[in-house]
Amino acid sequence: MKGRFQLSLAVVLLVALGLGLTLYKHFALGFPLLRGETNTIWSIEAEVDFTADGGPAKATLTLPDHQSDVRILDESFASPGYGINQFDDNGQRRAEWSIREAKGRQTLYYKVNLYPDSVAAPDEEPPVESDTLTVKPRLPEPYQTAAESLIESVTERSADARSFTGTLINEFLQQSPGQNTNMLLGMVSDRESRTRLLIDLLTMADIPVRMVRGLYLEDGRRRQPMLDMLEVYTSDGWLMFDPVTGESGNPANFFLWQRGGKSLLDVMGGTNSRVSFSMISQAVPARELAIQNSQADEVALVDFSIYALPLEVQNAFKSILLIPIGTLVVLFMRIIVGLRTSGTFMPVLISVAFLETQLLPGLTIFITIVSIGLWMRSILSQLNMLLVARLAAVMIVVIGIMGAMSILSWKLGITQALTVTFFPMIILAWTIERMSILWEEEGPRDVLIEGFGSLLVASISYLLMSNPTVEHLTFNFPELLFAVLGVTLMLGQYTGYRLLELRRFKPLAQE
Repeated sequence: MKGRFQLSLAVVLLVALGLGLTLYKHFALGFPLLRGETNTIWSIEAEVDFTADGGPAKATLTLPDHQSDVRILDESFASPGYGINQFDDNGQRRAEWSIREAKGRQTLYYKVNLYPDSVAAPDEEPPVESDTLTVKPRLPEPYQTAAESLIESVTERSADARSFTGTLINEFLQQSPGQNTNMLLGMVSDRESRTRLLIDLLTMADIPVRMVRGLYLEDGRRRQPMLDMLEVYTSDGWLMFDPVTGESGNPANFFLWQRGGKSLLDVMGGTNSRVSFSMISQAVPARELAIQNSQADEVALVDFSIYALPLEVQNAFKSILLIPIGTLVVLFMRIIVGLRTSGTFMPVLISVAFLETQLLPGLTIFITIVSIGLWMRSILSQLNMLLVARLAAVMIVVIGIMGAMSILSWKLGITQALTVTFFPMIILAWTIERMSILWEEEGPRDVLIEGFGSLLVASISYLLMSNPTVEHLTFNFPELLFAVLGVTLMLGQYTGYRLLELRRFKPLAQE
């Protein structure tokens, strides 16, 4: 009883471990459960243009940081003749192009590949004081008086930072704005000036606020400008506001490029500078993306896995990891169904050969070799040879049969028979020897039963092992072998009737 409990506990732990690791790789690391799944990655290209004065020139561009919902895959720079350096400017990544002498129109490129990733590590938000105004701004009169009156009016109609910001933005969206608002609108000429005015007003109201810049991810967009947004610090953390529409919250498909009011582009030694953005989306295999991200994050479950091996070895493991599926089929057919096979796991090895030859050509080749081998074995049995010598002779005969089949099929133009070399010669020789002994001891009926059972189990194993979904799961989730081992241990304790035995004992049940 104690041993049975220990076995049951081991089965539960193994199955739970296998399924748990599989679900972890799927939900936490992004490995797809189905073959052919893809993810969308975005390629954004920043084009920097300016006119050089003829002397030394430098161009500095703010680069995006890693974020909680977007993962940056890789970056590249295209700048013929320019040196490129990256540095940190008070927590903001920036790239600097430099050249000793440049004249005329200059064009520099920066490209970043990214994709939405809900399981990426959360980014650490900077403290409130690091990128917000600490000194209240003062506008020239009469704008200062109008701003103070507007702030007082909005304060009376709001309860917290979020409601204050929403009410303030709505004041500028009214079709018939008030006198104070109308005067302040005289300072607004574009989106950036509106954003900076709102930042000044919120700072006057003692509300932490900062400017953020970003892009809407839209496939095929060219020369898209950077959009300015507001981020206000509320009781729930930083909250984004659109200064033009007044909508709050992170917009869908919005990629945050920069936080803080620092300039996006600085150029020294040139004039007429500008930066524009183009973007395109493309679908990539989800599996390759998950492997790349896991290796970049140094996830131990992926670092110490099959993916760390050379490609040639990985291809070998694709077939090796399918063998436990075949053994599970053999266990079920022998223990539960009660089917007899020639050799315990010989059908598994035959099914592995079927993976290379395909099912129907493989069955034809196998039956042909075994039939000819049995005939040759009957001749050798009359010579009263020792077992080892007889097995060696049978193996040599099998090799001769395989060679003759290959040559004959090539001459006849039947290329499928050339795959005969994938069959294990020693297993074929031992199968012929075993069937020959069974023929002599039990008769041809038992030989046909075991031969049919072996081919049936091998065919079922082949159908499972050649299934694209099974192949995908066994290779990308080898942790499932724990679950297969648990099921194997469970089947090993089965002592009930086989399904084929029920028919034999049916008369007893009727009595």
